[in-house]
Amino acid sequence: MKFTIWHNPRCSKSRETLEVLRSHGIEPEIRLYLTEPPVSSELKEIIDKLEIEPHELIRKGEEIYKKNYKNKEMKPSDWIDVMAENPVLIERPIVIKGNKARIGRPPDNVLDLI
Repeated sequence: MKFTIWHNPRCSKSRETLEVLRSHGIEPEIRLYLTEPPVSSELKEIIDKLEIEPHELIRKGEEIYKKNYKNKEMKPSDWIDVMAENPVLIERPIVIKGNKARIGRPPDNVLDLI
């Protein structure tokens, strides 16, 4: 079954997660999600596969979050739209295999997909 990683090569955790996959003989499809941002429907699908709530996928340390969204109450669909408009807010890396996905923080979190 195909593996995909939503990857940011500037992120050490993303690079480490990619290396974990490769060390197990897996060459995933690499999606550079900052240059090829997901649309809202893709994000909803990934969030369902991660089995989390949309706000749990937000990178709360990002300046755009601190300035515009911190302490805001929003509907789940609104958080998804915010991430689609601002992909830098999407936690990374995300590894997808079939109907499951994991966030590679720490990188070994993805081992149960193998």
